[in-house]
Amino acid sequence: MEKIESIKTEQRNPRTLDIDRVDTLELVRLMNSEDKKVAEAVEAVLPQVAAAIDLIYRQMCLGGRLVYCGSGTSGRLGALDAAECPPTFGADPGLVVAVIAGGPAAMTTAVEGAEDLAGEGEKALREIGFGPEDVLVGIAASGRTPYVLGAMGYAHSLGAGVIGVTCCPGSAVDKAADIGISPQPGPEVITGSTRLKSGTAQKMVLNMLSTGVMIRMGKVYSNLMVDVKATNQKLCARAVSIVRSATGASREIAAGALETAHYAVKTAIIMLLCGVDAAEADRLLAKEGGRIADVVLAQEDGESKDAYVRQISEGGL
Repeated sequence: MEKIESIKTEQRNPRTLDIDRVDTLELVRLMNSEDKKVAEAVEAVLPQVAAAIDLIYRQMCLGGRLVYCGSGTSGRLGALDAAECPPTFGADPGLVVAVIAGGPAAMTTAVEGAEDLAGEGEKALREIGFGPEDVLVGIAASGRTPYVLGAMGYAHSLGAGVIGVTCCPGSAVDKAADIGISPQPGPEVITGSTRLKSGTAQKMVLNMLSTGVMIRMGKVYSNLMVDVKATNQKLCARAVSIVRSATGASREIAAGALETAHYAVKTAIIMLLCGVDAAEADRLLAKEGGRIADVVLAQEDGESKDAYVRQISEGGL
């Protein structure tokens, strides 16, 4: 096992040696200054991030899932990203999932020693029925967590795609991955506290992975969350706003289309853009894999949006 003092995420930061003796404003200035380096570190690994998105998308098209695996902060970041996909993108709750060393209790309480058990990583994947069509993203700032490495080894044995997200290029996790993503934000403000810059870098990468895949799957039109589920008053209002932004329709017409479409935002948008009823809108979306832009391109010669808006205004639907 690599000595802890040689790990990049465990190095002392020469710029923050006096952080315990400065005033509070200088303290946060030091932290902010260090945080500015994170985006540049992530920028340096964008080709690997893009390759990972393409891999995940290909596997999802085959029925696979995106599975995050980590311990401590890394595991919680994976669980957070997975939890946000259903409300943001209308994704099935089982499409992006996460396993964390120590189980669900580790989300809120440290489970000491859980990350040191490589067999538990494999066990966690077996319990969720991980298969060769899935993609595993092993997350470990230091790149050496046994729990994550155990899961990665099991995923490899099945022939599944394996991605590593660390802050230590050349680490065991990085080497075990088909695609290694290892931004280097530099030593932490507080030595070894990887919930800081390393955690921020990992969160940025995970944001890109899940968001990029969802965009590829047609869950975004322009830059609008068109698969959002209108499950409360705020989200219903957002749905109306999204339909208006996508179509240029008035609030009343957008709300009417949404009501007809049972608040399926994509359906309402296609109704207005292509001049079709809800059933036809759903058929067109299914034909084009749920991608609004592709439906619109395929229907350019159809009835104009303006004609449909007039029909609604005249009570024709």
